[in-house]
Amino acid sequence: MEMTAVESVFSRMADRGSQPALFWREREVSYSELAVMVEAWRDRFAAEGIGPGSVCAVVGDFSPEAVAMIIAGMRDRVILVPFTKAIAAESPPLMRIAGVEHLVHFDEQDHCTLARYPVAETNPLIATFRKRGAPGLVVFTSGSTGEPKGILHDIDHVAMKFVEPRRGWRTVLFLLMDHFGGFNTFLAAIAYGGVGVCLNDRTPPEVCRMIERSRAELLPTTPTFLNFLVASGSYRDFDLSSVRLVTYGTEVMAATTLAKVRSVFPLAQIKQTYGLSEVGVLRSKSESDGSVWMKVGGRGFEVKVIDSVLWIRSEANMVGYLNAADPFDDDGWLCTGDQVEVQGEYIRVLGRKSELVNVGGQKVYPVEVETVLLGDSNVTEAMVYGVAHPLMGHVLEARVSLRTNEGPRELTERLRKLCLANLAKYKVPVRFTVVSGSEQHTARFKKVRLVDDNKPSSAPNAGVKQ
Repeated sequence: MEMTAVESVFSRMADRGSQPALFWREREVSYSELAVMVEAWRDRFAAEGIGPGSVCAVVGDFSPEAVAMIIAGMRDRVILVPFTKAIAAESPPLMRIAGVEHLVHFDEQDHCTLARYPVAETNPLIATFRKRGAPGLVVFTSGSTGEPKGILHDIDHVAMKFVEPRRGWRTVLFLLMDHFGGFNTFLAAIAYGGVGVCLNDRTPPEVCRMIERSRAELLPTTPTFLNFLVASGSYRDFDLSSVRLVTYGTEVMAATTLAKVRSVFPLAQIKQTYGLSEVGVLRSKSESDGSVWMKVGGRGFEVKVIDSVLWIRSEANMVGYLNAADPFDDDGWLCTGDQVEVQGEYIRVLGRKSELVNVGGQKVYPVEVETVLLGDSNVTEAMVYGVAHPLMGHVLEARVSLRTNEGPRELTERLRKLCLANLAKYKVPVRFTVVSGSEQHTARFKKVRLVDDNKPSSAPNAGVKQ
């Protein structure tokens, strides 16, 4: 009988023996140690009545026991629902949507507790999916302007692209486990025989410290975090020379930030990634380290551009939303909502259509203005958005975070001059508001982007969307 993708990927673990699989709390955990932990979890699942089709939530971060539990769940064809501690208070309604029957909660020391939950009614999509006998994954959209959507994936389909062996990297597990990009990063690290570097927290000093201690080679992260890292200056206190690849996604990268990142990681390739929780993570290739243009697609993915909007069709399409209508057209294509420019084989993501600001009939993409503002030596973060105006329809305003405090009049004058020297007049913000850096990003280090009426955007930008 032919092995499934999950079985194929994890059958390699036994061959890796004493090779390191994880770096956690200043020590390495080998593949043979991890395999023993996985089998212990499979025994525990059997004793708890957790098996094929069981819906099991896990709260925690990447750690040896949590990783072993997730692998055991995949091998036992459990439907996994990962949560982070940051959203634990928000999880009850999400657990009801998914129909969670079991909950495994990991503490800071990697100890766990198990709990059972009565389920009044099984979600219809979950009930149908159980007939496949395949492992499942449920992740949720951010739900910033409405109820989060539960996204159900067949993990066998997700794992298909990892069946063919590739190079394994010493990978920083920066993206969280309840983010599709985080799950994808973890799966790639283990599937290819790499090392997953587990973090105590995601502050710039801690990430830099763990890169130095683990000799990490790959840092998958977000433009917002990279900008935060540059602004903090933490990179100067640690040896980051082991890093050979920095990948970024989840939102549009400002060209000014990209230039700064290249100076921080001069030995590394800088690569843009693209994906959505609904269709998976596409293969990508940046035009160059200093370019925000990229090619996307690869085996199992098709892309097309209609009226400057990117569409994707994938073999790894989600099974469906647990609590919303199917977003795919009759031929399996998904409209991403991302506005793009096309240049031969390459595309450049400009932003989501919902974030486009119409100023007196002229279209403005916020990232264009943000790129200019981030060129100011005292600006560490910038977020540009539109506000209603009786004559112009909309005008632009900007929220900026500063390296050092300065007077509002001097700041406004300098930033207006900077914008006028680089942008058309209608693209210049009419007001600059100073806010702290922490107000500019979420716990996932994604920019808190405002749209019309100062409301948060309902979805993130380019990259793995959730």
